[in-house]
Amino acid sequence: MADKLAKSDSEWKQTLTPEQYRVTREAGTEPAFSGKYWNTKDAGTYHCVCCGEPLFDSSTKFNSGTGWPSFYQPADQSKVEEHKDSGYGMVRTEARCATCGAHLGHVFEDGPAPTGLRYCMNSASLELQPKKVENEKELQPKKD
Repeated sequence: MADKLAKSDSEWKQTLTPEQYRVTREAGTEPAFSGKYWNTKDAGTYHCVCCGEPLFDSSTKFNSGTGWPSFYQPADQSKVEEHKDSGYGMVRTEARCATCGAHLGHVFEDGPAPTGLRYCMNSASLELQPKKVENEKELQPKKD
């Protein structure tokens, strides 16, 4: 496995917004239905906002009704680490970026098939890179 990306707090604060820093570096959570991706249906890949690592593909995103972007699996399981989180009087599974350690959100066992998992992520920890269209004609409306 490659070495982890390490930066000082001051370096992270220079590259992240205050909300991104609070969520990714201090394990914060954005309020439900407030993040920019909770209801996004655009095709593309969701990358770690801290290091740019590709984490989730839009084809695995689903409407969980929770107010956070939810996926049933990572694009590559080795890119998302899972840790026990006993904070706030609960035991949950925390999801972190394997490359830089950014807090992404939590994993729950109430997701859809095929995995039965719900990776409930914070929009502030992600950056959507839209899918590139191979054929320009795909962008134009069809004529009858």
